[in-house]
Amino acid sequence: MGIADLLAGVAGRGEFGVWLGRLDGLPVFRHDADRTHYSASTMKLPVAMAMMRQVESGKLALDQPVTVHNDFASAAGGRFGVNPAEDEAPATWTRMGEQVPLGWLATEMITVSSNLATDLVLELVGVDAANAVLTEYGSGLSAIRRGIDDTAAQAAGISNELSPADLAAVLVAVGNDKGASGDYLRELLAANTWNGEIPAGVPAGTRVEHKNGWDTRIRHDGGIVRPADAEAFVLTVYTTSDLPDAEAQKLIGSVAAQAWEHRHNLEAIR
Repeated sequence: MGIADLLAGVAGRGEFGVWLGRLDGLPVFRHDADRTHYSASTMKLPVAMAMMRQVESGKLALDQPVTVHNDFASAAGGRFGVNPAEDEAPATWTRMGEQVPLGWLATEMITVSSNLATDLVLELVGVDAANAVLTEYGSGLSAIRRGIDDTAAQAAGISNELSPADLAAVLVAVGNDKGASGDYLRELLAANTWNGEIPAGVPAGTRVEHKNGWDTRIRHDGGIVRPADAEAFVLTVYTTSDLPDAEAQKLIGSVAAQAWEHRHNLEAIR
């Protein structure tokens, strides 16, 4: 069963987008790849990229101390805090009121998808700087407009949106970055501990540099898959649907499995 068949099997149950290609940035398979979805935690990769740009410029340093707090400016005005009940990464919460290195927060943001760590990093980096990454590499359809759990902004229609194609463009940029920032970001992505989507569809031990995201009706993943016996490929899958979460994860894994089967001749997947 090919990728098109897998998508046909869930037709009418939501919105599904796929982008598949190599690190040259040229797609070999697209399905609704320009349609934006609520980004969930996939927006954390552009945040990390914006952070590393400021580290390179000297504005920030990975070893600089950041006081852990849970009070942030809302994009809709006023203040908000991250809901601890919806943050599945507890370590940052245990450091409340303490100073931790910025690099430690970045690791928590990407490898365990900490929402609190994300908003602390985003507060330093700035929403505009994070969004500028998408503006540079993406189509103009995707945007980062607020922090995680900014419920007032969400109620006002201020949302973070990403398309499969734009996340793929960001991943291609990371994959082709030969500098220290590229190395740093790729290592963070490879250390992701939430591996129920793309990594589940490829053989155990395969290096996958990926960032996923999930919320109610949302399950996304995008990454660079590096087979030992073929060229690396980039795959992004976004699902906003009525599928049970486990089924959405399985769908993404099945798409990844099909891409893996065609890794020696990815163009044949068309």
